[in-house]
Amino acid sequence: MNVDILAETVIDCPRADVAAFASNPDTAPAWNLNIKSVEWKSAPPLCVGSLITFAAKFLGMHIKFVYEVVELIPGERLVMRTAEGPFPMETAYTWESTEGGSTRMTLRNRGTPSGFSRLVAPFIVAAMRKANRNDLARLKELLEKPTTL
Repeated sequence: MNVDILAETVIDCPRADVAAFASNPDTAPAWNLNIKSVEWKSAPPLCVGSLITFAAKFLGMHIKFVYEVVELIPGERLVMRTAEGPFPMETAYTWESTEGGSTRMTLRNRGTPSGFSRLVAPFIVAAMRKANRNDLARLKELLEKPTTL
């Protein structure tokens, strides 16, 4: 079973702000509810070839996976693929400006589970679909929150 999950939201913030926050691995634990910590394996800033370890809790399991940045067009698109992890996965973020000055962000996860992961793929897909929706909702909440001085 191939995994291909697409989620999107519109965030009432300029595209540059949304993309800068969402593409920064250090902010991932703030909006990606499964990510517990992030460790750079290569030196910042983010660029093609960057390696980042993410520690997550997913479906009750603690997992670590290393993503490699394979495409980066600042403010438009970020694509990462697992270099190490439970199964091969690609995560892509895209950002588009809307007519009203907001940002449409998409989050897409694609991969082909193998081994044990293949057996539980239907559960993984359902959980990932829900997690992606929740993550984008959290990102929207964080970025649209008025700042107080």
